[in-house]
Amino acid sequence: MNPRRVLTLAQLSNAIGDGAYVVTSTLYFSRIVGLSPVEIGLGLTIGWAVGTVAGVPLGNLADRRGPRGVAVLLAMATAAGVGSFLVVRSFPLFVLAVCLYASAQTGLSAAQQALLAGLVPPAERTHVRAVLQATLNAGLAAGAGLGGLALHFDTSTAYLAVFAVDAASYLVAAAVLTRVPAVRAVARVKGEPRLAVLRDRPYTVITLLNTVMLLYRPLISLVLPLWIVQRTDAPAWTVSAVLVLNTVCVVLFQVRVARRVCDLASASRAVRLAGLVLFVSCVVFSQGNTVMLLLAAALLQVLGEMMLASGAWEISFGLAPADKQGQYQGFFGTSTAVARMAGPVVLTGLIIGWGTPGWLVLGGMFAAAGAAMAPAVRWGLLEAAKTQAVGDDEDAGEGHRGTGDHRVEQA
Repeated sequence: MNPRRVLTLAQLSNAIGDGAYVVTSTLYFSRIVGLSPVEIGLGLTIGWAVGTVAGVPLGNLADRRGPRGVAVLLAMATAAGVGSFLVVRSFPLFVLAVCLYASAQTGLSAAQQALLAGLVPPAERTHVRAVLQATLNAGLAAGAGLGGLALHFDTSTAYLAVFAVDAASYLVAAAVLTRVPAVRAVARVKGEPRLAVLRDRPYTVITLLNTVMLLYRPLISLVLPLWIVQRTDAPAWTVSAVLVLNTVCVVLFQVRVARRVCDLASASRAVRLAGLVLFVSCVVFSQGNTVMLLLAAALLQVLGEMMLASGAWEISFGLAPADKQGQYQGFFGTSTAVARMAGPVVLTGLIIGWGTPGWLVLGGMFAAAGAAMAPAVRWGLLEAAKTQAVGDDEDAGEGHRGTGDHRVEQA
């Protein structure tokens, strides 16, 4: 089977389970597990904090042991994490289960990206990643429909069935991933730091900038619904319309938007433009008091989202050394987890608390982070060139020819 089709099928399986999980998880943990809202929030925060830390070493494991085998194991571990939710009924065990689930899922994402990097030529990675993102959104929508059925029946059996489906979806993904060709593991070079990405300052700055840009995620899922209901005259169903619009646009247009990104230069431009588009969307949201204005702002937001995603994928792959894609993708993936953890608190205070000035501050943050991405990428290329020059000098002294750095090749 074509490796890209296998990766797409695995992504679809994951997404269906995740969609059902997202819709039902809060009520499940409250009504079935028996936790208070404070315990749920604290447990999830602890779990995702642990998952954020685990992403880099698990990504490094994918580099050193081979991403296919590690991805299969982590998909099974994620299934075990979800399966444990079916039986835990106390807060300490809930925290342990969330830590397992979050760590396995974060590591799985890093391993899957390393697998993609090993199977797909550099020039095609952003396109394939866009296909996977469109598949992800379609799967999330389908999973949300399953979760909606559980919410309709609102019974213990319905919630348990949904979580069982989520666990099964990761087992299916694990089985599907065994069908892709193995990617050769890369041994660590003697004398190199074990987790080199932690010493890569340009890549750290790029990940931080991406974290700021990714604040649009909790904005759309949490803060905007509160804004629409509490601070505008638009009907409550506008919240659903905005979320559906976002999902449909990504499914239909993400691949088309990604076609405009073919190298690091075009990726940097895409992120810069994304920052400006997100800024304009924030301005329109701040003034939007009708359904039409809010939907117009939502269209601008999803356009910025798709441009950001396309540019960020190209940058994350292009600035990562070929033999360290796992740990670099694991580190880059922490931007999503950090945005999810910090975003609700930051954005609630900024938008709901400040109103229009808060929207303008957030828009300014998007624009500034987008504008800073190109200089950060140039810095990364400069540091890569210096590293390459040192490596070539050392190899020449030993009578060997340097292998070259993936980052310089991408430039």
